[in-house]
Amino acid sequence: MGIMTAQEKISFTSANPFSFKDIITDLEGQTPHEVHGFLRLPETTQEGPYPLIFGVAGSLDWAEQHFEYLEMYRQMGIATFEMQSFASRGISSTVGTQVDITTGMIILDVYRAFEKLAEDPRIDKDRVGITGWSLGGAVTLFSGWLPLKEKINTDLEFAAHLAFYPPCFIEPELLTFTNAPMHILIGEIDNWTPAAACEELVPKMQMAGTDINLTVYPNSHHSFDRRTPPEVMDNGYSFTDCRFKMRPDGAVLMNFLNIPMTSPTLQKIGLSFCAGRDPTLGGNPVSREAAFKFAKEFMGQHLLGTKVEN
Repeated sequence: MGIMTAQEKISFTSANPFSFKDIITDLEGQTPHEVHGFLRLPETTQEGPYPLIFGVAGSLDWAEQHFEYLEMYRQMGIATFEMQSFASRGISSTVGTQVDITTGMIILDVYRAFEKLAEDPRIDKDRVGITGWSLGGAVTLFSGWLPLKEKINTDLEFAAHLAFYPPCFIEPELLTFTNAPMHILIGEIDNWTPAAACEELVPKMQMAGTDINLTVYPNSHHSFDRRTPPEVMDNGYSFTDCRFKMRPDGAVLMNFLNIPMTSPTLQKIGLSFCAGRDPTLGGNPVSREAAFKFAKEFMGQHLLGTKVEN
């Protein structure tokens, strides 16, 4: 067992943009909101500055397996930052609504936190990665979408993006992403955020020059890296049949009607055309073990420069 490191609360000013479009077209008009997260330094005797990994939770907020990954990273010599976008807004879950806290809000939170931590002499701002699960996977993926990122910050870049079971069913018309390495880990039978959508999106991103790869774990549901067995999540959305386009201004368009889903009401209408309910989530022990091994190697390679073992 490693040395338990104290957590340090880091607060910063973000805002509550509902959509990517709010950030791209009206970032200055967003109401400021105080947000925080927890910084933990690595369990090592080495001196800093340390590389850092941002962790971003899913719609159910923080879960046991998320903390296990962050603990693993600290034992490798990497600091971690637990994004607390939910607690900062008094929300415990967005399952079944997906409107109280949005991907846009959390991406803004992440970059505002990154700006603050980049000034911390203990952190090496050039070796900062991001990882997230489900909703946090969307944050991990789209924090690398340049039309959005460059509206928020043009100076800082994540050195690696590792997204667990993100929603790939939103396809930007403009496929301009970061040059940093990106990777998606997802379950073959995920009926919350479907693997098929990632299998469609990733090759298009690769063709556009993005350094992104995809691992699909067989016989694995959403949250395959949990310790607990699969169960049906009552009232959660199942996005298996959903595919949306996103304009360069960040507006996600409803299927068929091409109406921008730029408010909670419009988003609910748009999802009603394609989304089912009651998806399954839960662990697959084989995939869980493989994912932890992959995460260790991926972040080790891109943040520590360690050779990947075959």
